[in-house]
Amino acid sequence: MLNSKIKLSPKIFTKEIEKVSPRDGFGEGLALAGEMDKKVVALCADVTESVRMNLFKNRFPERFFQMGIAEQNMVGVASGLAATGKIPVVGSYAIFSPGRNWEQIRTTICYNEQKVILIGSHAGLNVGPDGASHQALEDIGLMRVLPNMSVIAPADSLEARKAIIASIKYPNSIYIRLPREKSPVFTTEQTPFEIGKSQVLWLPENEEKFSGITIFVCGYLVYSALEVAKELEEEGVSITVINNSSIKPLDTELTLKWARKSKTIITLEEHQVATGMGSAIAEFLSENYPLPIKLMGLKDQFGESGQAEELINKYGLGKKKIKQTIKTIVNNL
Repeated sequence: MLNSKIKLSPKIFTKEIEKVSPRDGFGEGLALAGEMDKKVVALCADVTESVRMNLFKNRFPERFFQMGIAEQNMVGVASGLAATGKIPVVGSYAIFSPGRNWEQIRTTICYNEQKVILIGSHAGLNVGPDGASHQALEDIGLMRVLPNMSVIAPADSLEARKAIIASIKYPNSIYIRLPREKSPVFTTEQTPFEIGKSQVLWLPENEEKFSGITIFVCGYLVYSALEVAKELEEEGVSITVINNSSIKPLDTELTLKWARKSKTIITLEEHQVATGMGSAIAEFLSENYPLPIKLMGLKDQFGESGQAEELINKYGLGKKKIKQTIKTIVNNL
C-alpha cells in the first residue's frame, strides 16, 4: 500500500494524473533559485529551450551565458565563475555533458573543489527516436565515480524542481539527471525531498504478507514500479518500493534497514547495470549486508531508435518484465 507518511498525489493511478517532463520542473526551479540567490548564474550549450533554461534566461538575461556547442569550454568557464563566488548551473544533453566534457568536469570542477551544478537532460532510453548516439546510458557511472560530485535522478517534475533548489544550498557539486519524456507527476509539494535521503513510497500491507522483495528505483521508472506494486498487491504479492533519487550520497541508513527486512533486492534504472544506481547499492550491501540482488537495466548494450515506451519494453524495463521478474523470484524463494 502507499506509504501514508509520504504525501503523494491523490490522482495517482488514475487517468487524470498530470504528465509533465522533469526538465520543465527543473526550468521552473532554476528560475526560482535565481530569485532566491543572486549568485546563481546559468550556462548552456546551445540547447536553451530544450533544457528549459529559457525561463531563467528570460528573467535574468544578465546572468545567463550562451556558450554555443562547446561543452568543454562551458565547464571551464563555469569553474572560473564558481571560483569568483558565483553558483553556476550548467545545462546540456547528458550525452554531451558529462559525455563529452568529463575530463574538464574532473579536473576543473572536482579536483579544484569548485561547486558547479551540472544538468544532464535527455538521459536514458526515453530519448527514443534520437537513437543510440543520443541515449546517455553511462552518465550515472561517469559522475558518481568522481570525488566531490553528488548524483541525483529525480522521479518526476516536482522532484526535479526541488532538486535544483536544494542543490543551490548544497556544499559540493551535483549532477542532476533528467529524462526528456513526459511522465506522471505523482509527488506533491509536501512530498519530502532531501539530497542524501530516499523515500519508501510503497509498503507491505503487513509483515506477514511481505514477499521479501524490495525495489530500489530512480528517475523515469519510479512510477512504473509503483504501478507494478499495486497490481501485485491485488494478486496477493506484497513488495516494497523505494525512490532512490539520491544515488550519491546514498541513503545508507534506509538501504541497510530494508536490506535487513528483505530476502532479495531488485534495482531498476534506465542506465547500464555496470556502474549505475544498482551498482552503488550492490557495492554498499556487499560490505555491510550481503544478500541476493537483481540488477535491472541495460546489460552492456546500446539502445536504438524507437518510441520511448517501445524501447523501455524491448530492453526489459517495462511493467510486464518487472512484474514477471518479481514473480519468478517469489516462486524461487
